[in-house]
Amino acid sequence: MVYFYAFLGMICWGLAPLFGKMALYNVNPVTALSLRTILAAALVLGWLVGTRGFGNLLQVSPVFWFFILAESLLATLLGDLAYFAALKKGNINQVTLIVSSSPVVTILFSYIFFGETLNHYQILGALLIGVGLFLLIK
Repeated sequence: MVYFYAFLGMICWGLAPLFGKMALYNVNPVTALSLRTILAAALVLGWLVGTRGFGNLLQVSPVFWFFILAESLLATLLGDLAYFAALKKGNINQVTLIVSSSPVVTILFSYIFFGETLNHYQILGALLIGVGLFLLIK
């Protein structure tokens, strides 16, 4: 089931930039990000209320709130804003390839901070992504 969800995420993230590029045609990236975030929050909140999971919000620790705040600032605010700004002004193919290379950053920092092991295939994959990015900007 993990691979199904991973592939579903890949398909969704692969299609989303096409709609994002069209939506950004005459709209400021901050406005687009704000509206997308409001819509996503409303949908998730509706899902939370509909599944009666609202009580779970009161059961999470303060440490969770700190980490989820940091994640939301990096991913949803700064990361998505930078992505929208690049998508509005840049070539959709180049922008999405660069942004989609974020797992290389995750792999590096998970190794440094969590001591997660890397196998030869993961290292090779990260190196190939790096070479691909180098070729992309040439």
